[in-house]
Amino acid sequence: MANRRDSRIEPSFDGPPKARSQTGLSVSEEDRVVPSNRKASAKRKPSKTKSSRGGRGRSRRGLFGVLGRLFYWCFVLAIWGGIAVAGVVIYYGAKMPAATTWSIPDRAPNIKIVSADGQLIANRGMSGGEAVGLHEMSPYIPEAVIAIEDRRFYSHFGVDPIGLSRAMVTNLLGGHFSQGGSTLTQQLAKNLFLTPDRTLERKVQEVLLSLWLEHKHTKDQILEMYLNRVYFGSGAYGVEAASRRYFGKSARDVTLSEAALLAGLLKAPSRLSPARDPKAAEERSQLVLAAMREEGKISEKELKTALSAPATRSPSYWTGSENYVADTIMEELPDLIGDVRGDIVIDSTVDLTLQKLAEQSIRKLIDDSGKKLNVTQGALVSIDDSGAVRAMVGGYDYSTSQFDRASEARRQPGSAFKPFVYMAALEAGRTPDSIRNDAPIKIGNWTPDNYGGKYFGKVTLATALAKSLNSVAAQLTMEVGPNAVVEAAHRMGIQSDLQANTSIALGTSEVTPLELTSAYVPFANGGYKPDIHFIRRITGADGKVLYDSGGSGSAPRVIKPEIVGMMNSMMTGTVEVGTAKKAAFAWPSAGKTGTSQNSRDAWFVGYTANLTTGVWFGNDDGTPMKKVTGGALPAQAWHEFMVAAHEGVPVRPLPGTWKSTPPDTIVPDDIPSVDNNQQAPVPSVAVGQQQPQATQTSNPAPQPAAPVRPARPAQTVDANGFNMPADDGTTASVGHPVPPGNVGGPMKKRQTSILDILGGG
Repeated sequence: MANRRDSRIEPSFDGPPKARSQTGLSVSEEDRVVPSNRKASAKRKPSKTKSSRGGRGRSRRGLFGVLGRLFYWCFVLAIWGGIAVAGVVIYYGAKMPAATTWSIPDRAPNIKIVSADGQLIANRGMSGGEAVGLHEMSPYIPEAVIAIEDRRFYSHFGVDPIGLSRAMVTNLLGGHFSQGGSTLTQQLAKNLFLTPDRTLERKVQEVLLSLWLEHKHTKDQILEMYLNRVYFGSGAYGVEAASRRYFGKSARDVTLSEAALLAGLLKAPSRLSPARDPKAAEERSQLVLAAMREEGKISEKELKTALSAPATRSPSYWTGSENYVADTIMEELPDLIGDVRGDIVIDSTVDLTLQKLAEQSIRKLIDDSGKKLNVTQGALVSIDDSGAVRAMVGGYDYSTSQFDRASEARRQPGSAFKPFVYMAALEAGRTPDSIRNDAPIKIGNWTPDNYGGKYFGKVTLATALAKSLNSVAAQLTMEVGPNAVVEAAHRMGIQSDLQANTSIALGTSEVTPLELTSAYVPFANGGYKPDIHFIRRITGADGKVLYDSGGSGSAPRVIKPEIVGMMNSMMTGTVEVGTAKKAAFAWPSAGKTGTSQNSRDAWFVGYTANLTTGVWFGNDDGTPMKKVTGGALPAQAWHEFMVAAHEGVPVRPLPGTWKSTPPDTIVPDDIPSVDNNQQAPVPSVAVGQQQPQATQTSNPAPQPAAPVRPARPAQTVDANGFNMPADDGTTASVGHPVPPGNVGGPMKKRQTSILDILGGG
């Protein structure tokens, strides 16, 4: 043993082979990394074989080298990317308060909505629903929410990389934001602490807060907080409020089909609310049930039972047309102040007295004539010159139907769209005195007949608009081009898509009563387009102002003053001697009637220098009414409302000045109240949906010319030649100085940020 320790055995590369083998530790020539030249030369092989093997070796080494370099640079880039991400997280995280100060805010404050004079309109927010423990509510509710919103909720750490990656790929391939990758924890963090802004800073802070929530609370606690705070549409926050709102029962008693409907609302609470679109809500709930079956939450038998017995809604316990306004305000609220974290008071623009008058005018006419004329629904919108909505009725009875026909229902306006045709013609150089030949015309395969098939020959544009002559409107559309008409309508306030075809002259593209009424406001206020709004101010419980509509802000001018004067002169004829004579009252007023094919829709939109009001009558299913036209029920409802609304208010003339050079040729006649603006089929050369053929049943005869109406007082003119609101009441004032703006500028489209596309929600 001593000899072993004292003598070391070293490997040897030289010497006799026999000696090397005895030691047991030897390295042969073949084991060398680089063979010696002597041995290599002795063992050199034929050049052909060596070249072949060497080429394969070099090829193999080259491939491995490329892969190695690729792996190396990917590794380097990953390191730098991680450093960059860490830097962004640290930067935005440093802007947040210390984590030791974070706490969960109190749940679901009350939202008090009051009228312009301080009267209570509605209480929203909690909506009568208290917090319900996860173990108390129906077990179907959390199961449905997890299945459709965050199926890996119990396995992720607050952020779901798999779901986020899937959403990013889907959004990038689709080119727009269609999926969100936010987990329930992230959604809760956003609702609790953050504003709805879609920014990188908000997204980073959302992730950090999600990690904090996962660290501080259990999964069940997070899910319970989420379900008791999330918005379910129609003013309902939390499952208890939503259950009572839609089903008239507690969340403890919700069935499988009802739980699926509630979970389906989370994607788009306002749009999918069963109070607004029962069909869309039901279709979404079926997707939820399918997801629950896929995840094994329910059996095949339970799925079939739920599909065969869909959720049933109970009538709302809220009544009164003011709730249409409250619903609209609740939809706008998140965009104005984000998440509501304390009790707030919303000062609305609605005059509750006018609101009740509007409701009464709609209900009275339907009660008196509904069965006889086959009319079941009506809507009314009234807006002042500053853009404040003073009254809005979305249907006959809110308690039986919460669908808001004033702001949600798109219907064909008929001849109520014609003012934009004539406005485009005036801007192209025509005047109210311009002459057109009212005679049968044919555009492609389309013949826009007048009502009753009667024509008046040479008439002024003023007469053509007052009598709603279809042939003249079609001629003007051909002259200026459909695109010019569409641009004018959008500039005035129409937001819906409009088909740029010739038949647009007769109102074939669908619009809502709210947007059509708002598009008439510039005629009433002298040419300015204000922001249409329902909310004046939002204050917290401590009196702090959280939002103010900014009544001192300016509104852009969208019509030149001379065009305003011409249009008001022509549309005054509609009320004085035209199709809306039933609407006339003591104030100077103007407007336009409209009736779609077979009296499916009847409209009158009219205005004074004080208010612009639009009225619609029809049926939800599009069933024709019995010869109801814009000059009948809508004009009567408008008259009743406007007379009451203007009681005791000093009379003001309409803005603008126009005096015909020749005597005014708008003449009264004995045409019936039936509006001659029936729609005609779209010509084969036009693009858009097919429109119905017009018909007419009367033969109005022209009468002697009426005297010229006196010119209205001139307006104040600024340095740029634009009329400004005056202080003497000669024009419709918007309550503040209004600088002139560009007329007819390009429409601006909302831009989608890269964060929307990458989809973190």
